[in-house]
Amino acid sequence: MKYLVLEKESYQFQEYSLVALREEDILLIKDWRNAQILILRQNKPLTESDQIEYYNKVVIPSFSQTKPSIILFSFLKKEMCIGYGGLVHIDWSNKRAELSFLLNPERVKDKNLYEVEFTIFIKLIKEIAFKELKLNKVYTETFDLNIRSYHISILEKNGFTFEGRLRQHIYKENKFIDSLIHSILREEYELEK
Repeated sequence: MKYLVLEKESYQFQEYSLVALREEDILLIKDWRNAQILILRQNKPLTESDQIEYYNKVVIPSFSQTKPSIILFSFLKKEMCIGYGGLVHIDWSNKRAELSFLLNPERVKDKNLYEVEFTIFIKLIKEIAFKELKLNKVYTETFDLNIRSYHISILEKNGFTFEGRLRQHIYKENKFIDSLIHSILREEYELEK
């Protein structure tokens, strides 16, 4: 499978690659999402049928669209899926998209490994978003939880600027939580080169 809107089937850096979200990875990803539900917009555990339905009704049609609202990838290390993510809420008129990323929870436990792999993922996504899709802005929303401070530091090391705080924006674990917005612009990406 390949996204019509993308030139390549695979985007690589060292032993890592991004390929269009593979069907063989979706149940593994369901388990990772359920294990990390606190950091996601997801409100209840996903079932196998939820995941299969989402893949069939949302992901597969996006492969053939000229302006898909999502572009999701399996994140591979030597052909083994270690995470997934991509660009979501793509707004083609305003040339912006939200960065989505989730790593296998076992890999998240190793902070150094998480930083290396998230950094590689960001590098590849910026290349796709700015060089290939010609987007102007990639942004993120991160829940303001202590466990996410390291995630935020990696975003900032990779050129993302803190834009603001959406106060009491999300309701999780019986309380309201702020969301933190970060972004990078194409002109900032081009200055990194």
